[in-house]
Amino acid sequence: MSVETIGGVDVELNEEGFLLDPSQWNEAMAVELAKREGIEAMNDQQWKVVRFMRAEYEAKGAGPSVRVLGKTSGVTIKELYLLFPKGPAKLAAKIAGIPKPRGCI
Repeated sequence: MSVETIGGVDVELNEEGFLLDPSQWNEAMAVELAKREGIEAMNDQQWKVVRFMRAEYEAKGAGPSVRVLGKTSGVTIKELYLLFPKGPAKLAAKIAGIPKPRGCI
């Protein structure tokens, strides 16, 4: 674990860079976390996915898998891989400030 300042807030991250306390997340953090992952500017589709991930986490206590994400977010699996090339569910979850979804490597 490490403590870093992201989006103006001191947060604890696990060894993979996921926030330990999702309630600390804000959209400024998302922008900074995206940049750390090579996404210089978040587009509308990426925001749609990140906000969907947060809503699913808040409703169900876990983020969706990439398969569920592709079926229910309004963004196809093919588009997800273009938007988040390093693994859509894992990367979107990290940017959304939620834990890594089950099944993600």
